[in-house]
Amino acid sequence: MLFPSIYQKKALFLSMAMSLVLFGCSQTTPSAQVEPDTQSTTAAETAKTTSKEDSTLKNLQAAYNGESNAHLMYLAYAKKAEEEGYKGAASLFKAAARAEEIHRDNHAKVIKEMGGTPENNLKTPEVKSTKENLENAVKGETYERQEMYPEFIKEAEKEGKKDAVETFTYASDAEAQHAQLYKQALEDMDNWKVSKDLYVCPVSGATTITDKQNNCATTDGTKKPLEKVS
Repeated sequence: MLFPSIYQKKALFLSMAMSLVLFGCSQTTPSAQVEPDTQSTTAAETAKTTSKEDSTLKNLQAAYNGESNAHLMYLAYAKKAEEEGYKGAASLFKAAARAEEIHRDNHAKVIKEMGGTPENNLKTPEVKSTKENLENAVKGETYERQEMYPEFIKEAEKEGKKDAVETFTYASDAEAQHAQLYKQALEDMDNWKVSKDLYVCPVSGATTITDKQNNCATTDGTKKPLEKVS
């Protein structure tokens, strides 16, 4: 019997080792593990959240701009009413101007709380006769009460923006009062030639012709005195 040489033994050993390696590799099929793209998912969720916040913030900015211009417009209307001898109408416009100022500041506060900066584009108001100014005021207040603010409130409620809902509701309720008072003035303009006192709530801008029923209070129930406007 012939015994293999030392070189033949080494060759045989290497051959057997290679066979074992190949056998072991053939048992496992390579596969790719795809991990969830958590970064993309988070970005998408953030984008949705930002979009919602921007919607209410955009509405607040629009309301802030509108109230800022209404404040200036009513002051100009008040001056015209005084020139034409409608002292009562002048007081009404002044009271409304004060209310719009309160709404403006309320909106600005919420804008800042949401991380925004209040911005407005002030325009020179177009002033006509007191009758025409009253008619224009009715249109503006009616639009805000019936269309603009209800939409803003609905959107803010859907997004859970309680402070925005509150400031929009304050303004909406006061605009309804303003529209009613303007209509009363239009129906009997001679009666609004005499001086009149009006009262404004510094919290909500609510406007009345009497101080007998004071419902002016902060959210925690603290009563606030009404501001008298003559």
